[in-house]
Amino acid sequence: MISSKIGHRLDRQILVIYRFIFRQRTISPDIISSAGTLFGFLAAFLVFMEFPGVGAASLAFAGLLDILDGAIARGTGRVTRFGGFFDSVLDRYTDLSVMGGILFVYVRHGNTDYAIATFIAVIGTALIPYARARAEAASLSCKTGLLERPERLVLLIIGLVFPVLLGYVIIVLAVLTHVTVIQRILHVRKQTR
Repeated sequence: MISSKIGHRLDRQILVIYRFIFRQRTISPDIISSAGTLFGFLAAFLVFMEFPGVGAASLAFAGLLDILDGAIARGTGRVTRFGGFFDSVLDRYTDLSVMGGILFVYVRHGNTDYAIATFIAVIGTALIPYARARAEAASLSCKTGLLERPERLVLLIIGLVFPVLLGYVIIVLAVLTHVTVIQRILHVRKQTR
């Protein structure tokens, strides 16, 4: 939803900020993607160590870098098939490691119900981009669904900033990630009929 509403409309503003900060130096979008993943791993570690607020800040910065890498690639004419692939793979590392950090916290505290819900959310989180990749491999479009990556990140950040809400966020993710997968399956099925 966020992606479809905003899309690449902020690219120009992002490039202005990028050029102001870095002046004439050009940084590879792949390096920015890699830096974003490092902040994602840091977020996962901080969540695992039970510093959710700082983890949320690190995850938010990882999300900003993920926006920045694509905008720079498009704005500087450096879009490559490898870059898109590389960014997508690194995004999965961030998403799943943060969810893994949350899962381990619930396991550590013996909270079986939320641990199971987190595991279900992890499966849904992994299947959403997989469904799209498989559809696109068959030359079908699959940019649909209720809970794409920006929405999942926003929900996780809210849950980490306000830990009292994290359990509810996990339940929402456990349900809506699979709703999104089903939406994508139905969308692809409709295209193939």
